Amino acid sequence: MTDHVPASWKPALDPVLATAEARALGGWLRAEEDGGAVVYPPRGTRLKALELTPLDKVKVVILGQDPYHGPGQAMGLSFSVPEGVKLPPSLRNIYKELAADLGVDAPASGDLTGWARQGVLLLNNTLTVEQGQAGSHAGRGWDAITDACVAAVAARDVPSVFILWGSHAQAKAKRIAELKGGPHLVVESPHPSPLSAHRGFFGSKPFSRANEFLTQHGRGKVDWAAL
Repeated sequence: MTDHVPASWKPALDPVLATAEARALGGWLRAEEDGGAVVYPPRGTRLKALELTPLDKVKVVILGQDPYHGPGQAMGLSFSVPEGVKLPPSLRNIYKELAADLGVDAPASGDLTGWARQGVLLLNNTLTVEQGQAGSHAGRGWDAITDACVAAVAARDVPSVFILWGSHAQAKAKRIAELKGGPHLVVESPHPSPLSAHRGFFGSKPFSRANEFLTQHGRGKVDWAAL
């Protein structure tokens, strides 16, 4: 893996990055790209979630599955797309729930950098994908790395919120021993995808629930309307 690990995350990630599995992932990715495969997001942005949200600043974790696989979409933050890019369907539904939950206007921009800078860790389970092939890098070794990120947040004694949309995020959380019985709030609902949003994502109020918990524990609320 060529991307630089931010300093605050190094103690949590250095052990897992030293494993044979992680080295194999890095070698495989280089070989894929050297062979002509187009991989998203581009090198240098794959750890953007960790760069924008240092470990000691994390208030909320929102877990995604894998990056968007269309040109110009993936930017290293789960569910986020760069300014000016058409909103993907799941993000449109996230914004609908945001507007209904907090009574704010749905943002026009899909760039969630503003959330990340406020302590919202927007982390995908798999941090790369091949162009046009959803899920193509699943099972290649990213899971152990992103599990270590989630475990590092859960291991802190500072109350945080884990927002788990869909079965993949919920299954990942179940692997994290540090989440069991800790001081954290876990918010679960179906995924915001159009295939499942009407099964309980809409009306789940994740944003107000997160802010209520953060306020109760003296951590300060997230301004979800500030992107």
